[in-house]
Amino acid sequence: MLATDPTYTAQIHQLMLRNAIEQFNCQYAAALDEQRLSDWSEMFTPDASYVVLSRENEDRGHPVGLIYCENRGMIRDRAFALEKTAMFAPRYLRHLISNLQLLGEDEHGNIKARANYIVLQVLFDRPDATIHQVGTYYDVFQRSDEGLKLKQRRCVYDNLLVPNALCIPV
Repeated sequence: MLATDPTYTAQIHQLMLRNAIEQFNCQYAAALDEQRLSDWSEMFTPDASYVVLSRENEDRGHPVGLIYCENRGMIRDRAFALEKTAMFAPRYLRHLISNLQLLGEDEHGNIKARANYIVLQVLFDRPDATIHQVGTYYDVFQRSDEGLKLKQRRCVYDNLLVPNALCIPV
């Protein structure tokens, strides 16, 4: 293939975009795993939405979720509350994000993607790691001067129950 071939150029664009989203997801997971929630909140656009809801509610079209933030201000408030005021048992979390799929880009530059996630949790008073949540991210990204930002992240979890408290975002 020649570099001037439109198919080749489109494939390179897709590979670069996929790599950018994978790097974003790595930074996202690290911010949450290290409980840098202020950094996490800055990964969203000002008009972003962040929702965590069950597969059952998603499938039935019910918007009710465990977390529902309608803009970055609400996301920042949640981060501040968790960092400064919330009391919960100490824990380590590991966010694993995989099976990224690019679903397309519209004329406004919105990039749709989805990826599977799993959150493992270790409580300081227990010897083993447990699965805290398993699900799928349904994302809309936008480019900014700082790189990609989330315009929308819908975290649809498959668990029938979410054990313990949902302290740290997914």
